[in-house]
Amino acid sequence: MAGQGPRILLYTGKGGVGKTSVAAATALRCADLGRRTLVISTDAAHSLADCLDLPLGPEPVQVADRLWGQEIDVLHQMEKYWRTVQQYLAALLAWKGIDGLLAEEASVLPGMDELAALLQIVKVYDDGEHDVIIVDCAPTGETLRLLSLPEAARWYLERVLPLQRAVVQVAGPLLRTVADLPVPDRQVFDAIEQLMRELDRMHTLLTDAEITSVRLVVNPERMVVKEAQRTYTYLNLYGYSTDLVISNRVLPQQATGGYFAAWRDIQERHGQLIEEAFAPLPIRRVPMFEQEVVGLAMLRRMAEAIYGEEDPAAVYYQGSRQRVEQTEDGYRLRLPLPLADRSSLQLTQVGEELVVRLGNQKRSIILPRALWGRAAGKATFEGSELVLTFGRPSSAAD
Repeated sequence: MAGQGPRILLYTGKGGVGKTSVAAATALRCADLGRRTLVISTDAAHSLADCLDLPLGPEPVQVADRLWGQEIDVLHQMEKYWRTVQQYLAALLAWKGIDGLLAEEASVLPGMDELAALLQIVKVYDDGEHDVIIVDCAPTGETLRLLSLPEAARWYLERVLPLQRAVVQVAGPLLRTVADLPVPDRQVFDAIEQLMRELDRMHTLLTDAEITSVRLVVNPERMVVKEAQRTYTYLNLYGYSTDLVISNRVLPQQATGGYFAAWRDIQERHGQLIEEAFAPLPIRRVPMFEQEVVGLAMLRRMAEAIYGEEDPAAVYYQGSRQRVEQTEDGYRLRLPLPLADRSSLQLTQVGEELVVRLGNQKRSIILPRALWGRAAGKATFEGSELVLTFGRPSSAAD
């Protein structure tokens, strides 16, 4: 297993693709291999307990030998870690005339569940009581917001918090006297600063490819694959390392007949799309089982289908990833294309999607928003990377 400390594996995907089952199966395999493993759900739907067919709570619960499970509860985490901040927010809302109980509930702001999940990951990692930490993430949109929080936290810590402290120090007494407005005191600011620093530490952990890997769970369906492509693009943009794609619920060979034959043809086409979208990442195909993947026995069957005899905690891909760099004139997109036939480069750009063809190779890439509306310009190779330049947006062109 890479690294000296605990290994962190994040599983994400569109809602309904089976990422909870994949995360739980992976956790069970790691435990069976002798590693102390914790699987955490950050999904508000909390289907991890249903998948394990065992009760879970807001603190780790042992569910098998060397395996613990936990479902993050934002109210529990707020009470445990951020009570100082929540009390101030509740007081502020009560000052605005909101009923006390309602103010208490409303003081849990949008995004705090993601913050709670990040804090728990930091705490578990630093405790060192587990060898592998597996996170069953919320659906992809919420996951991306979760993973972008540390960058926002660093900006807030460096730019906004010092200014807020200074303003409150000067204007606080006047606001208390004139408006009877609850004003954050030093304890509130200290709590916020501590939170921001923990988020910054979380960013350090999650962007270390030796410690953390993100794994995308998809179904061979067009909309699912497109959303996963967007996720992969933004994971690269934020600096997170994706090392595996798991294509779940693939119809098995024994599914024959007219109805199943049509679906198998569709899945085969979308399986090719998955290859094009995520190469050179390794892709694992998991069959649709004849029954629900619920309980430890079925989770072991799924783990066998995904990993065979391999170690799920291994790093499955360590090569370069697509990267976006800002230049004086626009942006530069770098794509790893080892062993590519450079004599037949073709680029097709439609909206947010860029299709790169090199001989018999094809890559379908979802561009980040910063590149939408910017036409791809010069294309060159630097080593094994294809480098594409993007200039000003079309509307800004002369």
